[in-house]
Amino acid sequence: MDHNKKYNWHKVADEENEIGFGTDSLAQVDVAQKIVCLAKGKNIIYAFASKCPHAGGNMADGFIDALNNIVCPLHKYKFSLQTGRNVSGEGYHLKTYPVLKTEDGIFIGLEEGLLSL
Repeated sequence: MDHNKKYNWHKVADEENEIGFGTDSLAQVDVAQKIVCLAKGKNIIYAFASKCPHAGGNMADGFIDALNNIVCPLHKYKFSLQTGRNVSGEGYHLKTYPVLKTEDGIFIGLEEGLLSL
């Protein structure tokens, strides 16, 4: 999380089991009228754009590989769950969002003042 940015925090669930992760550890949620993809990799929840920056593939239809990367279902481009950086060499970047898990629930941070994400 970039500590220089200000975030509006949006609650997506009271508990992790409410998110609806499938057997592939991926889910989609509506956050402030934006569809955000969630992944559970190595017991950590990550949030990122629902569409691949290359060709718009639905990231929730992809999978998490053995190196904890999200893999796009269309062309198999791989992105780090931690940073969103493309790790398969094509040069794209997947927008990521900070996730906060507290006793009050699970929250996703959207940058203040952005009109579209």
